[in-house]
Amino acid sequence: MAKPATTTKKDEAVKPASAKTPKTAKTNADAPKQASGEPVVVAVSSKKRLDTGVLYVQSTYNNTKLLLTDEKGNAVAASSAGALGFKGAKKGTPFAAAKVGETLFAKVAHMGLKEVSVVVKGTGSGRESSIRGFTSKGVTISSIKDATPVPFNGPKPKRARRV
Repeated sequence: MAKPATTTKKDEAVKPASAKTPKTAKTNADAPKQASGEPVVVAVSSKKRLDTGVLYVQSTYNNTKLLLTDEKGNAVAASSAGALGFKGAKKGTPFAAAKVGETLFAKVAHMGLKEVSVVVKGTGSGRESSIRGFTSKGVTISSIKDATPVPFNGPKPKRARRV
C-alpha cells in the first residue's frame, strides 16, 4: 500500500513564494493618475459619517459613563472611567470624567462629528467635566437636557418617636 502524503513544517518552509501571494489592492482603470502613470493614493475615510449625534452622560458618585448615538438612537461609541483604568474612588472624579470625554471624542473623530445634543443623567461630580472634555476638541453643543430621575414620593419616612 502507498503511504499517504503528509506535510510537515519543514515542507511548508520550502514552498515557493508564489504559493502564497499577498493580497493587493485592486486598481480602478478610471482612477486619477499622476504624471508618472501611477494611481493617486487617496486617504480612505470612515465608511460611517456622523454630522450630528446625541451624547448621553450618566454620572454617579462612583463612575461616569458616556454613550454617543446617532439621531436614531443607534450606539456609535461608548466609554467609562472604569474602562480607562481608573479604580475605586478615582472613577467618580471630575478628572476621570474629562478623560472619558476626550477618549470618546478620539474614537469618533474620524467620523466628522460637528454638533452634539447632550442628555445628562445622575448627580455625580463628572457631569460637567465630561461634557467639557468631549467638546474641547471643537464639537458644538446644540442643547443640554437634564434627565436625572427624581422620585415623586420617595421612601417611606421614619416612624414617629414615642416619648
